[in-house]
Amino acid sequence: MPDGVEIALPKGSALTDIELKTSEPLIPFGCRSGACGACVVEVIDGSDALGEIDPEEIDFLEDLGWADGSHRLACQCRLLDSATVRVVEN
Repeated sequence: MPDGVEIALPKGSALTDIELKTSEPLIPFGCRSGACGACVVEVIDGSDALGEIDPEEIDFLEDLGWADGSHRLACQCRLLDSATVRVVEN
């Protein structure tokens, strides 16, 4: 996210719902099903707040070179609490 931008989404929202709250795209989305890798974000704070990561997402992140555990596919995240993410430049 750009520095200083804070967006509130209802609990349980998909992180893709961020598009409904802004006039310009903040996170790039392609397939929205965890298959393209366009929406990789680095989780700065609140990784537990983005829902549980499944094995397919882990495998795909490894294929993309983001296997360090601090990255997620935004399209696969469900917001459960506060989190801070940064968009990864692909």
